[in-house]
Amino acid sequence: MKPRVSNQKTAALTLVEVLVVIVVLILLAAMLLPQFAAAKRHSGPGCANRLKQIAIAGYIWADDHNGKYPFEISVANGGTMELNNGRNTWLNFIVMSNELSTPKVLLCPQDKTHLPPATNFSWQLAGHVSYFVGLDAKVGDPQSVLSGDDNLEIGGVPLKPGLWELSTNVLIGWTVDRHNRCGNILLGDGSVQTFSNSSFTNWLHQSAIATNRLAIP
Repeated sequence: MKPRVSNQKTAALTLVEVLVVIVVLILLAAMLLPQFAAAKRHSGPGCANRLKQIAIAGYIWADDHNGKYPFEISVANGGTMELNNGRNTWLNFIVMSNELSTPKVLLCPQDKTHLPPATNFSWQLAGHVSYFVGLDAKVGDPQSVLSGDDNLEIGGVPLKPGLWELSTNVLIGWTVDRHNRCGNILLGDGSVQTFSNSSFTNWLHQSAIATNRLAIP
């Protein structure tokens, strides 16, 4: 029995076609890689991880204090309720020093204005904290704002250290430094959300939270 011989030719790419495919892949990589790098830079992965550590410390502390954060408890009972005027925001982290691993956790890696980090949990923290404290956060409210990057601005004007009450109709965002007009927000469920200025304003408008009291250090 004679073997059958097929007259069909095996399909194969020519050298020109291979070169065209390679050029297309190179062009796609050139266009997409800068976007991925920018997204990584804006989200600030190191910053997000540090905020998550703050969330864990807050949960552990609250678990030992009837489910309340330091700013919900009077100074007489070991909290910071009467001290949160903004400039004393760092006191919330001193109260939780046993739950936090190091003062470096409180400094965003991209924050150049608060360098160097404090070496211990003491008055040294004043001026070396990158994150605000959301005074209306509740352990049982997953969408409440617990913390986040403190380089906020309203209508293009940076917020000074102090206590600010933000309603849902304000035009709020972040300054160009740190994450290039993006920022991280730590929510009550322990998640960290990264927003651009426009997306954060939209999220704030759509949230069910009427006001947010933020203590800016």
